[in-house]
Amino acid sequence: MNEGFDTVWGVATATGRRSGNEDSYLADAPVFVVADGMGGHEAGEVASAIVVQEFEDLRGRGSVEPEDLFDRIERGAARIRALPAPPGRGAGTTLAGVALGTRGGAPYWLVVNIGDSRVYRAADGVLEQVTVDHSEVQELVDAGELTPTQADDYPRRHVVTRAVGAFAQVRPELWMLPAGPRDRMLICSDGLTGELSDAVIADLLQTSGSPQRSADALVAAALANGGHDNVTVVVVDGRGLDDDDRTIPSIAEVDDDTFPREELDPMAGAKS
Repeated sequence: MNEGFDTVWGVATATGRRSGNEDSYLADAPVFVVADGMGGHEAGEVASAIVVQEFEDLRGRGSVEPEDLFDRIERGAARIRALPAPPGRGAGTTLAGVALGTRGGAPYWLVVNIGDSRVYRAADGVLEQVTVDHSEVQELVDAGELTPTQADDYPRRHVVTRAVGAFAQVRPELWMLPAGPRDRMLICSDGLTGELSDAVIADLLQTSGSPQRSADALVAAALANGGHDNVTVVVVDGRGLDDDDRTIPSIAEVDDDTFPREELDPMAGAKS
């Protein structure tokens, strides 16, 4: 149990210019997840809903373990792969999430990611991206072949290299961060980050007020800036500990539509 520590949250989602909303989410302590489906409207909507549904039984728990998150992703992936689909158009989904865990009696954020949906942490006026995109464009940036500015215009920037259900193997990543009362966690689909810079996101998180007002403001800003994709935002605040109880390290101190790359280039996907 995380005695003396609690969370308060807000959620907003919008279809944008798409014909339907393929995003799904769950926001209920101690687990908060966002999934961005792929494979066409019907397949993507079903895939994202399936993997989010797997997390439902974590509602109301006092604490979550990493294995709880991995098990539910694996079960969701198996169900998605079993869906009937036309050749070359299988369903899949990204997933990003935050859950509240405990280590040595202290509260920790468990951050999980697979694909290019993201988790950020804002604390003391500083916004840091916790997750690393599993995408073709991120690999090129990491290799020094593209600058971050060039990446914004890269034509295959929506091609992911990992997804739930769209690949034979599920390889989520997990980060564990000490949780503090000044933390504001953001979980979002790429419909937000595709429209707004980190600077704009940081400003809205800091100035909009409550988690619900922040979530609403972020989605409204993404729509006003084009709203080309579905956009889903979950904002979670940590509450309950005295400010002096914990020193929160920086992340560096802690060890159009989305497509799976296999769908576009099976050989490239097999090598990733």
